[in-house]
Amino acid sequence: MPASSSKSPAAPAPVHGFVTDMAAFDAFIARRPTADEFRAAYPDVLLILPNMPTTMEMRYNNSRYFAEVGGDGRINGGRFQ
Repeated sequence: MPASSSKSPAAPAPVHGFVTDMAAFDAFIARRPTADEFRAAYPDVLLILPNMPTTMEMRYNNSRYFAEVGGDGRINGGRFQ
């Protein structure tokens, strides 16, 4: 009998541009993606991980996401700024 695999769900098609569909984005974050999965799904959004240096600029177009990361290294929330 083959070993069961723990494949993650199919990766969503990349969303180019900035985030405009917040419901779809929130559903994506609820799946607790890795940083690599985030970058693949939202290639035009700058992902800021804890302890990354950033500028103090404010962006109002959902183009920069400050992620909260759990102990397992997966994104479990965050905010746009």
